[in-house]
Amino acid sequence: MKLLKYFLIFIPISIMADILKLNRVLIFLFSALAIIPLAGVMGEATEEISVYSGPRIGGFLNATFGNATELIISFFALKEGLFDVVKASIAGSVIGNILLVLGASILFGGLKYKTQRFNRNAIDISSSMLLFSVIGLSIPAIFTHTVNKELLNSSRYEWLSIAVASIMLIIYLLSLYFSFHTHKDLLGTEHQEAVEAKWGLKKAILVLIAATIFVAIESEFLVGSVEYLTKSLGLSEFFVGIIIIPIIGNAAEHSTAVLMALKNKMDVAVEIALGSSLQIILFVAPVLIFLSLIFKPMSIVFNEFELISLIVAVVIANKITNDGESNWLEGVQLIAVYIIIAFSFIIL
Repeated sequence: MKLLKYFLIFIPISIMADILKLNRVLIFLFSALAIIPLAGVMGEATEEISVYSGPRIGGFLNATFGNATELIISFFALKEGLFDVVKASIAGSVIGNILLVLGASILFGGLKYKTQRFNRNAIDISSSMLLFSVIGLSIPAIFTHTVNKELLNSSRYEWLSIAVASIMLIIYLLSLYFSFHTHKDLLGTEHQEAVEAKWGLKKAILVLIAATIFVAIESEFLVGSVEYLTKSLGLSEFFVGIIIIPIIGNAAEHSTAVLMALKNKMDVAVEIALGSSLQIILFVAPVLIFLSLIFKPMSIVFNEFELISLIVAVVIANKITNDGESNWLEGVQLIAVYIIIAFSFIIL
């Protein structure tokens, strides 16, 4: 985390680059390098606020701000009408968390410890929720292949996306109530440690607000450069959305999961990977559907390869976490599948 803070220098660099109208690919690079440490600062500020607010409100804040960076980036992409990028980033975040983050955590943790174990009860809940979430995303896409294509542009189909998003958001709120109230004893509370605040509450709130504002500024630079990036480097919008943007938005969170694995806290590492995926599908995706109504309504339909990749990732996650223990070879397998998917999206 300390190393990431040196990247904050890219905030003024990216702003100057935009003012001077430099090459848009450079602006994309500078803004991406600025967003990575800002996401880490937002996470740190949220953790500090959690010390004062208590575990329940703190858990809600972590759930809300855990993917705030990607939500902000996707908002500006919605504003520009880059629906393919938005939906690809949703799928990419889930795939990246399950395959890359969980894979890296299992790999590096497994290289240090021969076998690592985690709470199967908590992971089973997250895994089953992920399976439900993917089913919820799949049904609208399957529906498009069974109706008259003219209906897809009608208000009736628009309401299908809104209805699915509403159900997912309700499930997300109920899952928070389940996790932090009725069944909080099942969800890894043994890892909660007494933590002393390093910042005052006022400072933590101000830092969180300031980091959020800068993330919004940098996100506008980033999204404004996507079209130039894809044309200049010959990349598809799908690749930018499903690989590059999720890595940028979740870099700090990814590093935290790996660090937890290296400390032999695999419960925490797995919860970060799977929990973040759930937040993306059940919270971020529905919110983006509702926000799209401000500009132009975005459907919740994903293309076939995105859905297949999501299903594969969730099935693998269920398989690997089913026995409550992990080793480094399982981590290699997860990362290998992620690389295969990434290469496939390059040529999509």
